[in-house]
Amino acid sequence: MTTTTDTSVLAARFQETFGAVPDGVWQAPGRVNLIGEHTDYNEGFVLPFAIDKTTKVALRVREDSTVRMLSTFGGHGLVEADLAGLEPGTGEGWSRYPLGVAWALKDRGIEVPGFDLLLDSDVPSGAGLSSSHAIECAVISALNELTGAGLEAKDLVLATQRAENVYVGAPTGIMDQSASLRGAKGQAVFLDCRDQHVDLVPFDAEASGLVLLVIDTKVSHSHADGGYASRRASCELGAEILGVKALRDVGVERLEEASGLLDETTLKRVRHVVTENDRVLQTVEVLGKQGPANIGDLLDASHVSMRDDFEISCPELDLAVDVARAHGAIGARMTGGGFGGSAIALTPVGQEQQVRDAVVRSFADAGYTAPDIFTVTPAAGARRLA
Repeated sequence: MTTTTDTSVLAARFQETFGAVPDGVWQAPGRVNLIGEHTDYNEGFVLPFAIDKTTKVALRVREDSTVRMLSTFGGHGLVEADLAGLEPGTGEGWSRYPLGVAWALKDRGIEVPGFDLLLDSDVPSGAGLSSSHAIECAVISALNELTGAGLEAKDLVLATQRAENVYVGAPTGIMDQSASLRGAKGQAVFLDCRDQHVDLVPFDAEASGLVLLVIDTKVSHSHADGGYASRRASCELGAEILGVKALRDVGVERLEEASGLLDETTLKRVRHVVTENDRVLQTVEVLGKQGPANIGDLLDASHVSMRDDFEISCPELDLAVDVARAHGAIGARMTGGGFGGSAIALTPVGQEQQVRDAVVRSFADAGYTAPDIFTVTPAAGARRLA
């Protein structure tokens, strides 16, 4: 996807497409999860941040229940739907996300009119940077304002989660939309997924002489596939056997006990979640006291846990992480739901090009598709632009 950075250009194209000026233009960012993978639906802790790659939507409400949608990145054409009698599963591709948001708001008793929508995005799709949630958060920000619903951030988070879980059929937690809706420039979002409490934690890599590289492996993934769902089912089974509401309630000290109660696969899934929660808490503490240059070991340990215990990595992600570390990154891990997507590498500025070149070379040598490598910085959350 390529983004139209000029809001006025997007508005003009909307008018050209739909024959009227939009009611406004809203923006929501993608996210990178610094650490805390698959802990969100276990009511645990996560530490994502909103990134400087965004989805924009120009939107105008209609007087009927018709929805017309078009994206600027081509290949899809105009999508039309009717909100009257809208049922989960309606729509294809990216159109499921705006329709899911409209359905979720209607499901809360909010009167949602039809609307025309033009979407533009530079959040890479399938890269584990939450392109789908960026769409949902931009759309729900617009509809929340235009319908006068007045929902607060916590309610918007839950509505977009319901759109994902029920309408789209992806059993995701609340991390991605929380980062997109509640992010702030220069800050990571320390989120307690049990009660939605948020603390903003300074994460200024540049001030520490670092950059955060995203290595998009080009291996696409889908949250609606069986791999994600089976991991969640294992976590729920582990919590049930251990007699807790969620794995959030299991401390590292209980893992030895768990080893005598759980089958090997369930134990590995539980061990990842329990130790990952602990790594999030450690990372928050280290960032507050010592800064980004001291979290590398925690990032590395997170990747090993996802690779070996949760088993959601893939050869391309492992190669990206290993090569980045070998050529100067102080810490690296896969990020996102897994089974493809992206890795992140926290890298000294002076080593950035060396890491980039080595990863590209290693992918070519392995016969993999060339990765896309770029930097991200913590950015502001969803907001109206015009």
